[in-house]
Amino acid sequence: MTPAAPLTYLYPVWFAIPMGLCGLALAWNRASELMGEMALAISLVLGVAALAAYLALAVAAVLRLRRHPKAWQEDRAHPVRHAFLAAIPIGLMLLATVGTTLLGPEGLRSGAPVLVGSVHLAWWVGALGQFTVTLWVLSRWWQGNKPGGLHWPVLTPAMIIPVVGNVLAPLAGVPLGHTEWAAAQFGVGLLFWPVVLVLLLVRVATQGLWPERLLPAHFILIAPPAVVGLALLQFGAPRLLAWGCWGVALFSFLWAGSQARRLAALPFGVPHWGLSFPLAALAALTLRLAEPGGLLAVLGPVLLALASLVITALLLGTWRGLRQGTLLVPEQVAVLQPVGAPTGG
Repeated sequence: MTPAAPLTYLYPVWFAIPMGLCGLALAWNRASELMGEMALAISLVLGVAALAAYLALAVAAVLRLRRHPKAWQEDRAHPVRHAFLAAIPIGLMLLATVGTTLLGPEGLRSGAPVLVGSVHLAWWVGALGQFTVTLWVLSRWWQGNKPGGLHWPVLTPAMIIPVVGNVLAPLAGVPLGHTEWAAAQFGVGLLFWPVVLVLLLVRVATQGLWPERLLPAHFILIAPPAVVGLALLQFGAPRLLAWGCWGVALFSFLWAGSQARRLAALPFGVPHWGLSFPLAALAALTLRLAEPGGLLAVLGPVLLALASLVITALLLGTWRGLRQGTLLVPEQVAVLQPVGAPTGG
């Protein structure tokens, strides 16, 4: 039998790479108040890298869809991989957020029409795409434990991406002037955040933990409170509410970090990119709340350095894995049923 082409194994989780780069770009931009122009320059470089990575992955994904349509169908039916389909529209929202942040209010008002229009378009396509993916994922839940419904293997922290990822909408939606829709979409993510958390805990208590190779997904738990805190500040909410979100994000970081030894023992894989955006989001919120001379003015750069080091290590690991041919390969077999498979009797 002829072995499948590497492109067959370009799973949607690869779109976590531009997500992480966008998050780090936003965190470095936020650090400019403490670190000056150097931070802005780093933010710009990371933003360009995120755009290049997203475009390269988008082209590869289109080629994969045309050449290997069955692989795309398998992604949609897979209990874990289908959740990462949301990383595609989320990546667009984050690119729009980076563009909005780099342009600033003045650039959005008087910048090049093509550039500003592209940012608006990316945000709308990303926001509506994410909303659609959320509806698609949650519509499956109405089938209960029947084929295609809500089975235990589906419930991993990756489910946060399609269901709670809507809380990202205000980060660019508010400065772009789409406040009402951003608030509506934010409400969807905010509603289902605690729902997903409860389901994850019930799954762990009754069925045990997800496979070892998904341990990096623990860090996704950091992202919702960090992004919610940033979004609340975009809406002009009291800073104390954002501080409450920061406390939850910090606790989630320490909670997920308790698995660091187990995580370090795993061979590198693309799922490790699940660490990137959550760490960057925590750093961004910390820097957003930091005041000169305060505790967060010290902790913020430390968390930013940590996120930068982790993402640098992930980039090196990805480059090494591509060169050695260890990444674009079939997934390890795990005890998981596809979304459309019936449960055992």
